[in-house]
Amino acid sequence: MNEKDYKAFYDRAGKLNGWDFSKVRCQVEGEAADLYREVRQACRPSDFLLDIGTGGGEALLQLRDAAQLLVGIDASAGMIRTAAVNRDRLQADNVRFIQMDAGQIDFPEQFFQIISCRHAPFHAQQAAKVLAANGIFLTQQVTEGDKQNLKQAFGRGQGYCQLAGTLQERMIRELTAAGFKEIAVHHVETAEYYRAAEDLIFLLKHAPIIPGFGEDPADYAVLHRFIEENQSEHGIRTNASRLIVTARKS
Repeated sequence: MNEKDYKAFYDRAGKLNGWDFSKVRCQVEGEAADLYREVRQACRPSDFLLDIGTGGGEALLQLRDAAQLLVGIDASAGMIRTAAVNRDRLQADNVRFIQMDAGQIDFPEQFFQIISCRHAPFHAQQAAKVLAANGIFLTQQVTEGDKQNLKQAFGRGQGYCQLAGTLQERMIRELTAAGFKEIAVHHVETAEYYRAAEDLIFLLKHAPIIPGFGEDPADYAVLHRFIEENQSEHGIRTNASRLIVTARKS
């Protein structure tokens, strides 16, 4: 997917579902990555928190008691509309959702003490601009090794054919150039077992793992073969590969 296609995909997903995957029945073997657990631990009650690529705001809203002000931004109008509905349902008065591009963050300099970003693009220089001195930036990203057997079955996918470590090297380089220090990297690898075909299809329809999934009817034949080959007593097996990076602004 090019940038235009990604934006169109996210906008469609935002209108339909946001980032709510609670309907997906999936058993995880091992401890799953949990960026927002680390964000909560880093927050003080007086902090202002910015969440880049907030999607439908589901994760940020779970932190509404952890900081004084929480702001979620997303380039997708559909995602922001879904986030606003979720916020109003919870009456989370200290949470704001704004449509904004991560490449041009329009807030005062050093406005936030914490910045988070999960599974979304970010620009290190923009994050550094609005993060206070000694503030903390935390991101969780999908690595090249994620859903490896699924991408091999389709012959395409998010990060397919990229060298392992490419994303990590780029992030460290960009964060360093933007003035961040104390950069820490943590890899999380788990096995995932999806209970049934409809759970896997929901995931593929609402996340950009296999670009254009379902547009070609042949995709369903590929998926059927994949399920047959990866079915186990626990479910349909694949893997999750995540990279959590934390850094402090100088």
